[in-house]
Amino acid sequence: MALALRCLRPVPSLLLRSSFAMSRGLPRAPRGCPALLLEGCRQCVQQMLLSRQLATKKAKGKGQSQAKVNISAALVEDIINLEETREDMQAVIEALKEDFSRNLNVRTSPGALDHITVMTKDGKFPLNQLGQISQKSPQLMIVNMTNFPESTAAAAKAIRESGMNLNPEVDGTVIRVPVPKVTREHRESLAKLAKQSTNKSKEALRKVRSKSITQVKKSKNSVSEDTIRLLEKQIQQMADEAATEMDKLLAAKTKELLG
Repeated sequence: MALALRCLRPVPSLLLRSSFAMSRGLPRAPRGCPALLLEGCRQCVQQMLLSRQLATKKAKGKGQSQAKVNISAALVEDIINLEETREDMQAVIEALKEDFSRNLNVRTSPGALDHITVMTKDGKFPLNQLGQISQKSPQLMIVNMTNFPESTAAAAKAIRESGMNLNPEVDGTVIRVPVPKVTREHRESLAKLAKQSTNKSKEALRKVRSKSITQVKKSKNSVSEDTIRLLEKQIQQMADEAATEMDKLLAAKTKELLG
């Protein structure tokens, strides 16, 4: 009994220094604590710190629509890697940016052809590494294949099959690419595709969130319910922030497409 009391006595002072503990790591178990052998004291303090953090967030959140949560990743590293979850969500955002850049452009600049991949006898190469792309007029782009004349036919085929509704014309080592006038209907069609791409990305984002929450719930037998709720709220908050960024990207892309 004496040893148990000796173990518990320092806990209040530890909680008062919770901010220090979260920034510098959890305190060691008091010397002589019987739980030291099983790291029980350390785990106990960890749970108290997280519970205290949750209580603080709830108190600050009264009268507000949503309380901000910011858990120290070090405190929960044995439950989930929050940084990895954040990186997975950011990867979904980056993929959406890449899709917007590559596939949803009003064809008015040579850069619209850069991403097209050409299959040659030596492998796959971006079109802009094989030919010099320039714009002769708003309705005509030129791809000069002088440096790689043997790949001219392959480049023309790649442009034709790019899904950009282009019909290139080969003249020696020069590929002429007429650019159809962009109609309002075409712009609106691209805007709809941008919306569809965003919805697909949000679905991928939800999968990342669900996977992370499932991982957290696997620890429900070893951590408190407050800790589980706090982590779920943190993950949801991260997902909401990512979805908001996607909405901003969509709004900017839609404005660009519709003019």
